[in-house]
Amino acid sequence: MNLKEWRPFYLEIVREFGFDRAQDERSAQLLSRLLAIKTGYNSTLAKLSRLVKGCDVLVCGKAPILIRDIKSGKIEGQETIIAADGATSVLLAQGVIPHIVVSDLDGSISDLKRANAMCAIMVVHAHGDNINAIEAYVPSLSAVLGTTQTQPEPLLLNVGGFTDGDRAVFLAKEYGARTISAIGFDFSDTCVTPRKMQKLQWAKRLLEQADVNFK
Repeated sequence: MNLKEWRPFYLEIVREFGFDRAQDERSAQLLSRLLAIKTGYNSTLAKLSRLVKGCDVLVCGKAPILIRDIKSGKIEGQETIIAADGATSVLLAQGVIPHIVVSDLDGSISDLKRANAMCAIMVVHAHGDNINAIEAYVPSLSAVLGTTQTQPEPLLLNVGGFTDGDRAVFLAKEYGARTISAIGFDFSDTCVTPRKMQKLQWAKRLLEQADVNFK
């Protein structure tokens, strides 16, 4: 999803959730500065492209059904695995190391760091509510890229997407995945807060724009 396509969705999301656009921009600027003082950005981006372009990509959401999906063999035969934030913990517990992790840093930081140490590329998202987490954790990450939901700052991508799960799908689409499948998504989960349900419905709506196969 290009920036022109994404912007109307973003503005509607901001209105619906009452987000502060200035804070989103501040977060993006911080992440951009932190990435600028790291080394290896271009090689990490090239590695991500190799992992995705022309490959069969599986995006793992963090719904409770993920563990059942893994145990039923839905993860087998996939060339590239992308974990959406908290899905990382479930995958690691099942002995699966994701190739890429898409995260706004509200999952288990120890598990995110462990996956990163095992060569998973971290794609960190900047938004107004995670400025402190970005400042605290990004400096210690390696092989890290950044995304934003606003006008991209230097070294940041905007591929569209609101939640970590749908953003992971759009990332795979942006970098030319041959096929995109998804497990661990449950848009009708009733065991969540009303606000989380609201976010899930947005993820569902956005993913209607993507060619993804829910396994």
